[in-house]
Amino acid sequence: MVVLWHSIIFVAPPALVGFFPALAGILKAQSKEAKAEALEQVKAVLELLEEALKDCGKGGAFCGGERIGYVDIAFGSYGGWVSVVESMGEVKLLDEERSLGLVGWAERFCSHEAVKDVMPEMEKLIKFANK
Repeated sequence: MVVLWHSIIFVAPPALVGFFPALAGILKAQSKEAKAEALEQVKAVLELLEEALKDCGKGGAFCGGERIGYVDIAFGSYGGWVSVVESMGEVKLLDEERSLGLVGWAERFCSHEAVKDVMPEMEKLIKFANK
């Protein structure tokens, strides 16, 4: 439990602060160099999240074990936007080679009974992003 709280309080928030702007930066980039820089920022955060998932989940299906918790919901709120950036930016952010744990976690999270009916459709997010 101490590792979980450490990850929530000290690791996740600083990493996530720059995550959404970096995601948006992939789409807003005016040059290949700017896009590559934003992509590297996102991948660095995803690597931190992959490690935090290993530490916190302790082999369970979700961040805190076998049940969805606060951290899963916080991280899960970014899932749709990651898919939007992958689609619109023509990049691959989550892949089984670099982030196997996150890929599996995302699939379990998005298909969970408590989540699947409330996750926004990617088409709606893309429409919103294009405004």
